[in-house]
Amino acid sequence: MTYRPILAVIEREIVRLFRQKSRLLSAMVRPMIWLFVIGAGFDAMLGRGEGSSGGASYQYFLVPGVLGMSMLFGAMLAALATVYDKESGVMRMLVVAPFEHYWIVVAKTLSAAIAAAIQAVLVLFLLALLGYLSKDLSLPLLAAGIASTSLASASTGMLIAACTKTLDNFAVMMNLVIFPMFFLSGSLYPIQHLPDALRIVAMLNPYSYGVDLLKHALPVSGGAEFSASFSTDFSLGLNLAVLLGFSALATAIACARFSRETAYEPLIHMLSRKRGE
Repeated sequence: MTYRPILAVIEREIVRLFRQKSRLLSAMVRPMIWLFVIGAGFDAMLGRGEGSSGGASYQYFLVPGVLGMSMLFGAMLAALATVYDKESGVMRMLVVAPFEHYWIVVAKTLSAAIAAAIQAVLVLFLLALLGYLSKDLSLPLLAAGIASTSLASASTGMLIAACTKTLDNFAVMMNLVIFPMFFLSGSLYPIQHLPDALRIVAMLNPYSYGVDLLKHALPVSGGAEFSASFSTDFSLGLNLAVLLGFSALATAIACARFSRETAYEPLIHMLSRKRGE
């Protein structure tokens, strides 16, 4: 009957997501800022966009990247709730429940992935309303891209949450991880155009394969030259294999790191500080 506590944890996280209206709003506004501000800036620099003779707008190339961004940031913030549960004492109630502790990590990872996917769907509706979705999009590939990228991002967040003890540590670790993952993922420019050293780092970044899978699902149409310059970097099979393999590995490591003592560490540190005073 393990599925009942897992469903309970997932339901709690989804209810918390919909109660935090500002979180949903920022999940939709952040990608739009990148699309319209960064996209317009690059368009002006490259001589592209409406009214120019430079071809298709660079903003269309950014669409898979900003969609992936909504999942990466959404999953990381959902994983932050795990650390908050440690500090608030909720985790101590979970670890005394009659099921193996690694199911807590699995449930938290799934709930973070679902939260990230929900935010991606909201951004997708917004992009459709603004006319930024390609007519050649593939719905099965898009669903696979959202599911696998959300899971990989949630696994990354849970791995960080399992290795950190306080919210402050998680915030520092998240900033150290999330920005290199985003900037070296092909979200803003094709990996094939990067210098050799950065291209190798981007190829080692599992999030790169999620963005590339979204590019397969949302092909850019803007002429042969534009399509060739901003084409995908990896095959579909490689993208899925890396994303699912990384998710399994990161979740396994997070499960191994998580223990009953992990849930009590914030309380122990809090008591230690009080005794020191």
